Amino acid sequence: MRDADVAGGLVLVRHGESVGNVAATAAARAGADRLDLDTRDADTPLSARGIEQARAVGAWLADLPARERPDVVWCSPYLRARQTAEAALGAAGFDLPVRLDERLRDRELGITDRLTTGGMARLLPDETARRALLGKFYYRPPGGESWADVALRLRSVLADIDRREAGRLVLVVTHDAVIALVRYVLEELTEDELFDLVGHGGVRNASVSRLEHVEGTWRATSFDDVAHLAALDAPVTEHEGTDARGR
Repeated sequence: MRDADVAGGLVLVRHGESVGNVAATAAARAGADRLDLDTRDADTPLSARGIEQARAVGAWLADLPARERPDVVWCSPYLRARQTAEAALGAAGFDLPVRLDERLRDRELGITDRLTTGGMARLLPDETARRALLGKFYYRPPGGESWADVALRLRSVLADIDRREAGRLVLVVTHDAVIALVRYVLEELTEDELFDLVGHGGVRNASVSRLEHVEGTWRATSFDDVAHLAALDAPVTEHEGTDARGR
C-alpha cells in the first residue's frame, strides 16, 4: 500500500496481441473484405505472442519501485483483457484485487465488425460515405458505438474509480480506443488533439501509459510505451492490426 501523502494515478495497459489482431493484420495484407475469425468479440483470446507480451508487462511491473506499483486492477471483461491482467499479475508475483467493469470494454463496431477498411468501402459504401461526412469521432455504425459514445461511458467509470480508489494507483487493463479516450476525458482534449495523439496507428498491444493527478489536474507522464517488449523476438515498432476493423 502506498503512503497516505502519495497522490493516486492510473497505469493504462492495452491487452496483448489477440487472435483478432492477427486475423486483422492477415486480412489487411491479403486485401480481404472480412477477418477470418469465429469468436464473438468478447471471447477473442490472446495469441501466443500476446501471452508473452502480457508476461513482459508483468516483469516491468515487478521492477517498479514499491511506491510506483499499483494497488488495485480495473479490467475490461473481454477475454483478451482478462488474460492480459492474469498473465501480467502472475509474472509480477502480485496478488491484487481485480474488478471487472463492462464500461471498460472495447468500442462496439456494429455492422462494421470484422470488416477491413477496404471491405467496409466495398460492402457498405453508404456507411463509408456517412462516416466520411460525420467524421471518425461522431460516426456511429448501426448497432455499434461512436468514439463519443465510448467517452460517455468512460466518464462514468472514471468517476467511480476516482470515488472508490482515491489516493491509490490503479492499473487499468483495457483496449486501444479506450486508453486514448481516457486521456481525452481526463486531460480535456479536443477532437483534433485526440486523433493527433493516436495518429494513424493507435495504441500498441501491451503498451503502457501513465497518468498522474496533481493539484486537480491530470497529465500523462508516458504514453504508448513499449520499451518493456524490446526483448521479445517480434518487432514492437508497428501498431498491430490497425488497418482492419478488427481488434
